[in-house]
Amino acid sequence: MPDTITVVPYFSVVTPNKTGEGAKLLGALKDAGVSLIGLWAYPIKGKKAQFDLVPVDPKAFTKAAKKLKLEVGPKQSAIAWAGEDRLGVAADAAAKLAAAGIGMLASQVICSGEGRFGGLIQVAAADVKKAAKILSA
Repeated sequence: MPDTITVVPYFSVVTPNKTGEGAKLLGALKDAGVSLIGLWAYPIKGKKAQFDLVPVDPKAFTKAAKKLKLEVGPKQSAIAWAGEDRLGVAADAAAKLAAAGIGMLASQVICSGEGRFGGLIQVAAADVKKAAKILSA
C-alpha cells in the first residue's frame, strides 16, 4: 500500500517557555473543541517556546484562536505523511528530498504501532508542493 501524503496547514503560537504554558494552551484549544492532527513544540530565543499546531479543521482553529486572543502567526503548510512501517522510511524520504535540492526544516516521524508510521515534515514554503509530489512517487 502506498504512503499517504497530504499538504496540511499549520499555525504557530509563541508562549513563555515556562512549565505549564503548553498545558494551558493545549487545554484551552481542547476546551474550545479544536482537534489537532499534530504539533511541534520547542524553545526559541528570548525564553519563549513555539507551538506549531496542525488542526483538523483550520477554520475552527482560527475562530477559537481569535476567541482565546492567541497571537497566531500566518498560516503555513507542512506535509502529513503516513504509511506501512519499514526499515529506513525516514532515511529514504530525506534522501529523495535532498536529491531534489529540498532541505527539511523539521520532521517528526513515529511508529504508531500495528506496523504503521506517521509524520509531519516542514520544508520551505516554495518547496511544499514539489516535496509532496516527490514523496508521493
